[in-house]
Amino acid sequence: MTAHDRLVGVVGTGTMGQGIAQVALTAGHPVRLYDAVPGRARAAAESITARLDRLVEKGRMSAEERTLAVARLKPAQTLHELAPAALVVEAVLEQLDIKQELLRELEEIVGEDCLLATNTSSLSVTAIGGALRVPGRFVGLHFFNPAPLMPLVEVVSGHSTDVTAATRAYETARAWGKTPVACADTPGFLVNRIARPFYAEAFAVYEEQGADPATIDAVLRESGGFKMGAFELTDLIGQDVNEAVTRSVWEGFFQDAKFRPSLAQRRLVEAGRLGVKSGQGWYAYGDGAEDDDRAEPHTAAPAAPPAHVTVEGDLENAGELIAMMRAAGIEVTQEDEDKGTRIVLPGGGQLVQTDGQTSIEYRDVVYFDLALDYRSATRIALATCQDGNPRTLREAVGLFQALGKEVSVIGDVPGMIVARTVARIIDLAHDALARGVATEEDIDTAMRLGVNYPLGPFEWSRKLGRTWACGLLEELRDRDPSGRFAPSLALLRHSYDPKKWEGSA
Repeated sequence: MTAHDRLVGVVGTGTMGQGIAQVALTAGHPVRLYDAVPGRARAAAESITARLDRLVEKGRMSAEERTLAVARLKPAQTLHELAPAALVVEAVLEQLDIKQELLRELEEIVGEDCLLATNTSSLSVTAIGGALRVPGRFVGLHFFNPAPLMPLVEVVSGHSTDVTAATRAYETARAWGKTPVACADTPGFLVNRIARPFYAEAFAVYEEQGADPATIDAVLRESGGFKMGAFELTDLIGQDVNEAVTRSVWEGFFQDAKFRPSLAQRRLVEAGRLGVKSGQGWYAYGDGAEDDDRAEPHTAAPAAPPAHVTVEGDLENAGELIAMMRAAGIEVTQEDEDKGTRIVLPGGGQLVQTDGQTSIEYRDVVYFDLALDYRSATRIALATCQDGNPRTLREAVGLFQALGKEVSVIGDVPGMIVARTVARIIDLAHDALARGVATEEDIDTAMRLGVNYPLGPFEWSRKLGRTWACGLLEELRDRDPSGRFAPSLALLRHSYDPKKWEGSA
């Protein structure tokens, strides 16, 4: 652990550098800020001071604490002023050669016990540290923006990082009030690796003409339980930033189809429609934004609910719908069914939870999407083919409306929206665990805190059952043989039910 009276150096005074400096400062450390551009370190110190002033105004910091913190904050004129530091974190431009050159220079200035760290989000910690004379004391400390508010810190061990250095970095982050997770140096680390399907599947549904951005976002929020949809979140992050991370992870995994970037997003970046910061992304911002009808999700018109339905099977992870239908006044007859699980509507059509297949493959089927919690969900997506039975669709819409849900009807997209997204997140999490990238607990923690998911991937996997994600992905793979949906060996192993081998020779 870095003692609170030990100096912390921060090199690079952009948004992340200032945020990290503020975290160290409020934890009690003296902090020295350095930037290669003259005057920027002093300006950054003034900006941090102004943020501390606002904390005092909001009652989140006492005036005395602010005064003491400001006294500990100093801009540095040269790197040599960081010589006494116990820890130096670099947050400079995301270019390998620039980071390597800086760290080589720092290595000759600081003491032998000084921990060197990078805040990179996309470069290899191993590659950066490879330029050092003593790479064992070099580690990744990946903070999330805004650093003073976001609790998660990924502590990334490069190939040459010593266990003692990683432990010191981990304990330092924890002493600063953060929640650290330990992970190996892999493209995207934890959060940016496992989160790729959240964006990729939303963009793919859009590219497949399954639904518009506002509808996809609404379904992810109101059915999947995500705080934001993929389109609005990437507009906030910046389309250029999000696409660059996706491309970096894709290239880091040798252009694996599981991480393939979106052509639609690439075109958005090429057009300069970068999101909130440019005034236009998937949605419009600023003047005229209120008149942008693209921000409104598709919602089905009111339809009469069916008076009665027959439920075959137990509906598995959608089983709570049975009690909900009865509470809504719909007569429910239950029948045992070994071959599947479905709701049979009065007109004879079937309502089935999405399983990775498409409506066009069957006669008179409407699929409904996965929900985090069918009771609390406020919107449900339905999918049917163009030639589907209109009566079946009306009855399906009316049923969910009777349960108090808004209904969005999307195209006949296999796996729909929430289900294919969650299945792929679960798959990447199992793969990362099997490859020793991080523990199950740290992966769940990282995804809840780093990107605010309602559940960690393993929590979701346990909730949905050990075979659910693999079964869905195998159906999707049959319909898209590119490899994008192929379940990992780790997920395949996890999905096997030991009970089916009982009694065998």
